[in-house]
Amino acid sequence: MAHYLLQVAYTSEAWANMLKKPQDRIEIVAKAVQNLGGSVVGGWLSFGEYDVVAILRMPDDATAAAFAMLVAAGGACKSVKTTPLLSSEEAIEAAKKAAKAEYAPFKGVGKKEVSA
Repeated sequence: MAHYLLQVAYTSEAWANMLKKPQDRIEIVAKAVQNLGGSVVGGWLSFGEYDVVAILRMPDDATAAAFAMLVAAGGACKSVKTTPLLSSEEAIEAAKKAAKAEYAPFKGVGKKEVSA
């Protein structure tokens, strides 16, 4: 199963509800993820742009997208970001494939001009 980084930013209304009735949202999220055939590896409250981060295991990209749609449709989140994660083995495989691909960048892009 593939791994995904889930980042969620709550609305101010969602935070107000959490202050009135604190609850373990990861436990609730885990049930929905399981209903889609996945699992939650772990979840944490975070500081900054996103309020919650979690690592999910999902069967495929379409299932991960379905979960992101479900969360976004709920209305409690102002932002939901799902990022596919590659294992070291998958990253090495991707690098090997990239090394074999033929690609010609635009001339001059990424090269610093040197003046004499």
